[in-house]
Amino acid sequence: MITAMAPPRAFDARIPGSKSLTNRALLLAAAAGATSVLTAPLVSEDTLVFRDALTRLGARVESSEDGGAWRITGLGRGPVGAGRIWCADAGTAARFLPPLAATGHGDFVFEGSTQLTARPVAPLADALRRLGAEVATAPGGTLPLRVAARGLDGGRLDVDGRLSSQFLSGLLMAGPLLGSPLLVRARGLVSRPYVDMTLALMRHFGAEVAEDAPGEFTVRPTGYRAADLRIEPDASTASYFFAAAAVTGCSVTVDGLGRESLQGDVRFVDVLERTGARVLRGRRATTVTGTGVLRGGFAVDMGEISDTFMTLAAIAPLADAPITVRGIGHARLKESDRIEAVARNLRASGVRVETGPDRITVHPGSTSPARIACHRDHRIAMAFSVLNLRTGNLTLDDPGCVAKTFPGFHEELHRLFPQHPLPPPTARA
Repeated sequence: MITAMAPPRAFDARIPGSKSLTNRALLLAAAAGATSVLTAPLVSEDTLVFRDALTRLGARVESSEDGGAWRITGLGRGPVGAGRIWCADAGTAARFLPPLAATGHGDFVFEGSTQLTARPVAPLADALRRLGAEVATAPGGTLPLRVAARGLDGGRLDVDGRLSSQFLSGLLMAGPLLGSPLLVRARGLVSRPYVDMTLALMRHFGAEVAEDAPGEFTVRPTGYRAADLRIEPDASTASYFFAAAAVTGCSVTVDGLGRESLQGDVRFVDVLERTGARVLRGRRATTVTGTGVLRGGFAVDMGEISDTFMTLAAIAPLADAPITVRGIGHARLKESDRIEAVARNLRASGVRVETGPDRITVHPGSTSPARIACHRDHRIAMAFSVLNLRTGNLTLDDPGCVAKTFPGFHEELHRLFPQHPLPPPTARA
């Protein structure tokens, strides 16, 4: 007699809106004339800081009672006035908003947390100076960054894209507000999908931007027009729930995140397929189903989807052979040195790890009890929470740091996987 195998448990994960889409759309709506409505924006520390910074620059943002929609009344130009703009830990605020300020008139100072101040802004400041802006940074090319704005005329600009694609995105988004066309050539660009997202959203808000050759862009000084937008679920955040399906042998679906997504990080499911997971890509939804076995024995370049490399590295000890991730050198300049932070946490739990300037290799092995050092980095906390679904012997030293992008992360992971312990209320976001 043949006994039919029970189908895997199936869940629908409730993933909040994309931070990358929310903050870009906020800026473009604030630069447009008239009023735009963003539906299902991400409500988190980073996006609230970004939203508040735009109001300091003169835009008006109103939230619906349930927070499910934001109504932005834009400036129709660059900001006018003066002020100190607090960026907290938000790299997008520190890299997107100074170019916007430089297109206006006034004196603006951008400040941030100790963590954000350690991240470089010198390449952005240098690019703005070459466009004619008056910009000053702290010694070492960090925040605080001061912009004495009197408008920008445009022109030709070479940008080093090896550190972060956010510098290029910030400059491109300012382009339609300049006095003449902006021609930008980006060298060694990392995280290319985020630039594609920027271009798509600029066009959605009425900009005329073209890529004349690979890495060479022309932005015409057309300004922006108001437009409504529904924000997709965050693909980077979804990676933790897709990985959870792969390591627990269940099935997880994320509605609103399909093959037509604007987010490059949706390609993380391609990597999970290499580990043996089954992936179903619909037009408007993606489903990952674990098979009970995690295959290793491969190397993968995740430079274009580097926000998800930690998700793979954290679950790699569960694989049947080593996994190497490469092309991620720029991840050393994020909220933490992410390569080193992941490696140290895995070693602390007894896992063999090797690293290089732009790579990490994780060997299979059982874990011993360990306290995970999050370094105030939301992605470390979330990635190691997925590993703990199988090991059950890891704790986070800062579970509340997930508030940067997903305040309800622990509750949602616990809802789907009750073995995920809820932190004490005082330690939650």
